[in-house]
Amino acid sequence: MSNELVLRNVVNDDLPIFFEYQLDQEANSMAAFIARDPTDQEAFMAHWHRILADKTNIIQTISFNGQVAGSVSSYEEEGKPEVTYWLGKEYWGQGIATRALKEFLAHHNPTRPIYARVAKDNLGSRRVLEKCGFKIIGESKGFANARGQEIEELLLELREVSSDNL
Repeated sequence: MSNELVLRNVVNDDLPIFFEYQLDQEANSMAAFIARDPTDQEAFMAHWHRILADKTNIIQTISFNGQVAGSVSSYEEEGKPEVTYWLGKEYWGQGIATRALKEFLAHHNPTRPIYARVAKDNLGSRRVLEKCGFKIIGESKGFANARGQEIEELLLELREVSSDNL
């Protein structure tokens, strides 16, 4: 079996797949900070068209063995670059998120420092970030729509990519 991972520009046909992936309740709970109503497809599509039109965002589709596995992107938050990613549940636990984020950081957004946020109890996503060289630099609390309550969140920073992380 092949393990071909490719990052490519997002096309409109990817958006319904992204929408289906973000409907998963377990994924939403882990991500925690999601849209108020993840079932609102019209709002989802409007959001994606807005972020795709923003030229400061760098957004890539993660293709794994020719299938849309998810997305990885960077955007500005309070004047600082941040990364985010989302994988369909069927692609979890295969190292795809780590590979995709490493590729993204090396070839699509080499800006440093760059930041990421993760729910403190989302150990899988935290591990992906740490494997890519991110270090925890702070904690905060925020309201998590997926959980209907305030939760703890970690702020991570990547200052530089070392050869250990490639």
